[in-house]
Amino acid sequence: MPPLALIVGARPHFIKAAALLRAFGAAPALEPVLIHTGQHYDARLSDAFFRELGLPRPRWNLGVGSGPGAWQVGRMVVKLDEVLRELQPAAVLVFGDTNSTAAGAIAAAKNHLLLGHVEAGLREWDKRIPEEVNKLLTDAVSDLYFCPTPTAVTNLHRCGIREGVFLTGDVGLDLLAAHPEKSADTSLLHRLGLKPKAFFLLTCHRAANTDRPEPLLAILRAAIQLEHPVVFPIHPRTRAAIQRFGLGELLRPPLHPLEPLGFWETQCLVRHARTVLTDSGGLIKEAYFHQTPAVILDRQTEWVETVREGWSHIVGPDTEAILEAVRTAQPPEEHRQSLGDGRAGER
Repeated sequence: MPPLALIVGARPHFIKAAALLRAFGAAPALEPVLIHTGQHYDARLSDAFFRELGLPRPRWNLGVGSGPGAWQVGRMVVKLDEVLRELQPAAVLVFGDTNSTAAGAIAAAKNHLLLGHVEAGLREWDKRIPEEVNKLLTDAVSDLYFCPTPTAVTNLHRCGIREGVFLTGDVGLDLLAAHPEKSADTSLLHRLGLKPKAFFLLTCHRAANTDRPEPLLAILRAAIQLEHPVVFPIHPRTRAAIQRFGLGELLRPPLHPLEPLGFWETQCLVRHARTVLTDSGGLIKEAYFHQTPAVILDRQTEWVETVREGWSHIVGPDTEAILEAVRTAQPPEEHRQSLGDGRAGER
């Protein structure tokens, strides 16, 4: 049987691929092959995740690296086209909404290969957002749509897409459900001198918050006014922006800047934080899974179920709004498991 190509390139892909490969273990007829675009090439965002999650070495690493969005996608498409022509897989799977996702979808469609989109149907309704463009491009050429939420299914139906649509739940949460003991481990908290539910976790990396100084300044100004320690693992893009805009003086207590963390270290912090402040879609849903309130440092989110239930609050990069949301954040009484039950990979 021809292999199944899994195209990955960024941290969220590695997590989903690890969960899927775990599920594929029950189907030995499948021969999954990993193709890494090299979008995330920093060892802390790529190699470390492969080791930690037990992912096999990619058969191809295209080494595309960083660059302007259209340039990056174009270079990926050219290289992926060569690989897919050689591999001739039975099908291609792409994940999420990054440039690697869109490039993989275009290359697969141009080679007339069966294409599945894991995390299909999500929308932020703003094409100024790079990830939104990637979502739209990918869903436009996919054949199989693996949707994490009922809202995602509804979005596809409204676009006239009804064939090949499957409600699976979010595959990114499967690892958390399978290994709750790993996020419960508090050894990292001890090393950092933190107490459970007595610190905040901050992450910020989206272009809307790092391409200009004003949003980043507003977020950091809010963080240094919080009453508990604020753990801040800094994405390479964000660190470069802080240096470029001269905001380094704001990296002071209660902010605790850290290098990027591994998957399970991050889950430990998400689970034990008082509140998570983030613009990351991955952390929004991980906070929801761990039943930790989240303050969303963006103007919208595709994970609308977390907002409807009251686990997440959208405030954007606004200092006063952030402080008010953190002050009033409380776990709601109800948690409906709206993003899945930890068995998405099987489906």
